[in-house]
Amino acid sequence: MDWIINLFYADTNGVAHTVLLFCIAIAIGIPLGRIKVFGISLGITLVLFVAILLGQLGFSVNGNVLHFVKEFGLILFVFTIGLQVGPGFFASFKKGGMLMNGLAASVVLLGVLLTIVFHFLTGIPMPTMVGVLSGAITNTPGLGAAQQALAEIVKTNPEATDGAIERLAGTLGQGYACAYPLGVVGIILSLIVVRAVFKISLDKETAAIKALEKEQGDTSAAISLEVQNPAIIGKKISEITRLFSRPFVISRHRRGENAPTVATGDTVLAAGDRLFVIVFKEDAEMVGAFFGKVINWGVEDWEHIKSAIVRRRIIVTRENMNGRPLSRLAAYTAMGVAITRINRAGVVQVASPTLRLQIGDRVNVVGPEHAVNEVEKVLGNELKRLDHPNLVSIFLGIALGVFFGSIPFAVPGLSQPLKLGLAGGPLIIAILISCWGYKSHLVTYTPIAANLMIREIGILLFLASVGLGAGDGFLQAVIGGGYWWVLIGFCITTVPLLVVGFVARGVFRLNYYSVMGLVAGATTDPPALAYANSVAQNEAPNVAYATVYPLTMFLRVLTAQLLILVFCS
Repeated sequence: MDWIINLFYADTNGVAHTVLLFCIAIAIGIPLGRIKVFGISLGITLVLFVAILLGQLGFSVNGNVLHFVKEFGLILFVFTIGLQVGPGFFASFKKGGMLMNGLAASVVLLGVLLTIVFHFLTGIPMPTMVGVLSGAITNTPGLGAAQQALAEIVKTNPEATDGAIERLAGTLGQGYACAYPLGVVGIILSLIVVRAVFKISLDKETAAIKALEKEQGDTSAAISLEVQNPAIIGKKISEITRLFSRPFVISRHRRGENAPTVATGDTVLAAGDRLFVIVFKEDAEMVGAFFGKVINWGVEDWEHIKSAIVRRRIIVTRENMNGRPLSRLAAYTAMGVAITRINRAGVVQVASPTLRLQIGDRVNVVGPEHAVNEVEKVLGNELKRLDHPNLVSIFLGIALGVFFGSIPFAVPGLSQPLKLGLAGGPLIIAILISCWGYKSHLVTYTPIAANLMIREIGILLFLASVGLGAGDGFLQAVIGGGYWWVLIGFCITTVPLLVVGFVARGVFRLNYYSVMGLVAGATTDPPALAYANSVAQNEAPNVAYATVYPLTMFLRVLTAQLLILVFCS
């Protein structure tokens, strides 16, 4: 039986021992997280507490391995979130991102204010309070930044004694470990309280978010027009497009009782011609007035008329088309093909010659069947090609993210430069390459199932690592006076979130799922985001999280260092 003892306790540096502990924590934590108490479950957050229990029972893992797994799991989690929400990130920022970032900044500033108040009321040293603050809002980069700032202060202090850095850094870590577990619970509890106070119906929130996604995602409109403007009668469509400043695509053309045909640049318009046109919603009235008048015809009216025209949605799967402009398909226009709309990650765009294609784009094509078949061959439309994740782009993006997160940004008045860290850097790079990676011919499309798998593995490894690291000595720290740190941390967690949550919902009427993502992003808390995703079953929390995360991470790192520099110098 000695081999069992060695496997579980003695061989703490062994691979088998490490893998076994991680698997036990995750395998037990996931089913426990599905258990509902008063209709509420904590989801995969229970992995953290199972890991803490294992640590308290004496199980341990090599510190270097634990640190690597924790950081790499966090990188995988935030990077896949960035890939998923990136295509719609900047559009969402324009449609309320300033408000969300303002609310998130308020959460940060309220937490800092409470930390200063408790420091003066209780006399707890500021290094310990910064550790409590970092644990209360589950922000590890802030803890690391504070430790670095503290080390620099001690090194430059001639009166510092041997071991001072270790002792002060230890108080930071103890405060963090004590506040972290209830910090995770407090964040989720704040979301539950907001839901209860405003009596929020998840069904109504889901319906509202679907309506909003439909409105914001599809910015195009299809209208039927009758040509009456004398200025365009007798002119080719290619000439008319130069006369009008707003983009539009004429999909189909019908003259008299003839069958509809696909409009091309050489089509000459006559009075009374009917057109099926794709425009941006805000331009619909203007385009209608330019051509003549809008007639009450929809897509179904055009399709009920017998003609040789077919309409097909084709998915871009060929890598040689990634980053290519739509003008690359101009040769097929002469064959009677019209490309009307592009659906990219749920965002619908009106086709234009300069719009560049990306792998995974869904292209609406109208034209004669033989010509549409030719376009289909060029674009691919082979779904099996999308089943395989593009691992080169993933690991290249992570490498760029780690490099970017390691760049020091000098701030006047601070002895230590600021860094976005291993979470902020990969998240920002993932958003950028998912939006514009095609310009460098990077294929960033990742199947949803693969994205979710990588995301879940990342967050589970992160939670298990944090729990195993905080478990050893956790109970002793709480009994030895750390319970005050726990209570103070709980206040620092919940009070700012409840205040901002009530304002976001009660004053600004934000959707509850967006509030959940806002709260998770304002606390840079992956477990809270995982809980929000399990409740929402849509991308609204992820979009809100990614919208506020970069600014929040910067503010968390900045304020943690400022508190040390101001109160400990």
